[in-house]
Amino acid sequence: MSAPNLVNLTSIVPHTISITPSDTNRTSLVAAPTTNSAHKIDQILITNVDGITTASATVELRLADGTTHRSLCYQLPVPGGATIELLTRGTTLYLLDTSVSGEASTLHATSGTANKLTFTCSYSTIS
Repeated sequence: MSAPNLVNLTSIVPHTISITPSDTNRTSLVAAPTTNSAHKIDQILITNVDGITTASATVELRLADGTTHRSLCYQLPVPGGATIELLTRGTTLYLLDTSVSGEASTLHATSGTANKLTFTCSYSTIS
């Protein structure tokens, strides 16, 4: 399979997802797209919902091999009550289906403290 042809698209579907991990394990934020489609990541926000204590955030891309992870941020300190804009529309990031070897397929989030960080991601599925 291959990535979709960006010049000849048939659909663009917008999404916004928001998670607050209840533990400190790696959690899927955006799953891999289906075959012959891609997710275009537009924005990632990280909000510390604790008004006082700093918590650390990690956001990673999982490659199509299913085991390799590459960090977008690693243990980034997010002050209590603050929101950090990790990725904006000015930065282009695509997730491709798992058949496209070597490419990012899934976006994961990890909170250094359970129930303290909310990860919000806006993206579009294109095909």
